[in-house]
Formats: sequence, C-alpha cells, structure tokens
Amino acid sequence: MHHPDPGLVFAPGDQPDKVLYQKATHEVTHGRYEVGRLTLQTLINTYPDSEYLSKAKLAIADSYYDEGGVSGFTQAEAEYKDFITFFPTAPEAPEAQYRVGMAHFRLLAKADRDQTEALLAESEFKEFLLKYPDSPLISRVKGRLRQTQEVLGQGDFFTANLYYQHNAFLAARSRFQEIIDKYPDFSGGDQALYYLGQSLEHLRKGHDSVVYYSHIITDFPLSPLVPQAKARLTALKAPIPKPTRAMLARAQADATHHVEKTWLGKATGLISSAPDTSSTLFGPVHIGTSGNGIEATNQSGVSPSNATIEASPVSEKSLDAAKPAGALAPANNDSGKATTQTPPDAAKPATPANDDSAKAKDATTGKAQADATNPAAPAKKKSRFHVLKKVVDPF
Repeated sequence: MHHPDPGLVFAPGDQPDKVLYQKATHEVTHGRYEVGRLTLQTLINTYPDSEYLSKAKLAIADSYYDEGGVSGFTQAEAEYKDFITFFPTAPEAPEAQYRVGMAHFRLLAKADRDQTEALLAESEFKEFLLKYPDSPLISRVKGRLRQTQEVLGQGDFFTANLYYQHNAFLAARSRFQEIIDKYPDFSGGDQALYYLGQSLEHLRKGHDSVVYYSHIITDFPLSPLVPQAKARLTALKAPIPKPTRAMLARAQADATHHVEKTWLGKATGLISSAPDTSSTLFGPVHIGTSGNGIEATNQSGVSPSNATIEASPVSEKSLDAAKPAGALAPANNDSGKATTQTPPDAAKPATPANDDSAKAKDATTGKAQADATNPAAPAKKKSRFHVLKKVVDPF
C-alpha cells in the first residue's frame, strides 16, 4: 500500500488541481515516473481550464526526458513539440525547444556510425536560434550546436578521408569541400583544407588549390599544417597571406582550452559508445544551409567578406561544452577517434596522376581509381575496397 510522503504537505484551501500537480511532480522527482504521469494526465483530463494545464503538459515531457533511454528521449521529443504547439508563447517554450534538441543530442552515436540523431539535433538547435534569439539559453544552445557540428564534421571527414586514401580524388574533393562549406569551424578544418588542396593537385588543378592552402594559414594560424601549406603556395608561385589579429586571438583562445587526454581517458573513449566532442572549438556557430564556405574562384587567400571571425564570449566557457583539442587525424581506423596527427603525405607535394590514372573512373561508378600505394599507378579493374565504398557512400 502506498503511503503519502511525510514531506508532502497540502494547505486546507488548496485547489484540487494544484494538489494533483504537486503530487505528480513529487512522484516524478522521486523517480516514480509512471505514477507521476498518470496523475498529471488525470489533472489534464479533469481540469482542462486549470492554470496548471501548461505546467502539467511540460512536466510530462520532463518526466520522459529525465527517465532517459531511447524510448524516454523519443517520447520526450514528441511531448515537448506538443507543448510548443499548444503553448507557443509560454515562457517555458524556449526551454522545451532546447530539450527537443537535447533529446537527440543525448542519443548521438560515434562519428563513424549512423549520424541521424546528430542531424536532427543540429536542425532543432538551429530552430531554437531562429525562434528565440533573445533567450537566456542562447549561449548554451550555441555550445551544443558546436558540439553537434563537430561530430558531423568528424563523420564526413571519415568518409572523405576514405576516398582520399584510396585515390578516389574526385569523390574526396567533393566531400572535403562539403565539410568546409557546412562546418567552417570544424576542428579538423585545417586537414580538410589541406586534403582538398592535395586532391585538386592530383586532379591537375593546382591553381584551384591555392585558395585552400591560403585558408589554412589565415583560418588555422597555429595548425601544424601551416608550413606545408606555405611550401605548396611557394611551389605554386602564389602569395603567402597573413592571418588577422582576430583569427590569431581565436586560435590562441582555443589552444588555451586544449587539454591532453590521459591514457585512461583515451581507453575510456574507445570503449564508450558516445562520440568524442573534446576537440570542439569555441568559434561562432553557423546556421545557414551551406555555412560560410570557401569558393574556389577566390584566389586571394583572404577570408570571404561575409565570414564571421569574431571569437565567442568568454563567458561560454563556463558551460559544459567540450574542450577543444588537436585536429582530427585521418579517419582510417575503426574507432573513429580524433587524434592529433600530421597527414601521411603532408611532408610531400601531391604528384599529379599520369594520363592512365587520370582516366580511371572515380567513386561515382563505385570503383577505386588507382593503387592506394602509388598515386601514379594505372587504374585497377576493381579494388578490394569497392564494396566498402558503396556501403559508406554510394556517391
């Protein structure tokens, strides 16, 4: 038999809807979610005009969110959206929208796994920024959006690097370009820029690679790839740009927050099913469909005029957003972990493929272009990786 909690006391004049609401929230607080939800539903059905109606619907959503798990977060999203539909002007509506995004964020998978939840979380956080730009939660939402886009960037880099490692340079070029366009503040952006430039050189389009090498210097001035980028610009007889003070300050701020993982932290990361967001940068967020991408026609090596380069307010570091770390290593392992590493061919310029390999079919036909160990080797009829490429991305 269930006995009332001795800590729950009601005043003689309390209205029955208030009593029901207090009982329900008390049950939820103590982990008795089903009992609490049944009581809240009773309140909603019995007192449709109650002043506690909106609070009751929000409490039901909160109970599912607090319960967690795939089922809990899925149901919480539906309940929060239902709340926003019925009470769009309620003061709790911004928090409900934030938790819709967080319901997906809590289900994020590692970068080399299915990214459906990450894409949904990104969409909901962007929706918050558009609908509630003046909310006190704005900085927290931006932090979560940056983390989500970091995971998405890691996943896209994994695919792009897979193409690059197997000399599918046309497909790699497209994928690296997509990363730069959609996630300009991705921590591995310097590597995406470098590999994009290298892909273009392999495709005999060295002149188009100048802008990307230049952006490594201007947008990632502390990157270990800066010397290689300068060397390629010199070889291509292109001017070497200088980073602005704002970009230098931003890079230094990110470096200040960098924390090296201990061996225990690395081991835990390998075991965990959660994605690694520790390398997330503190730059501005981008909510456009294509970000602030770099156009190949811009050969000046200077950031586009509409690019946002201001550093984020320092107060955001108090949030539980992830700490930045080094750039992503080539994603050629099964763990999908991000590590600081120089690209395997960073010390040597790209060698344009010979006429035979240049004629090799790219990944759009599901075939590898050339032998992964020799960029200039003739195209093979069929690579042992051709099935893997179709599974990863039927480009």
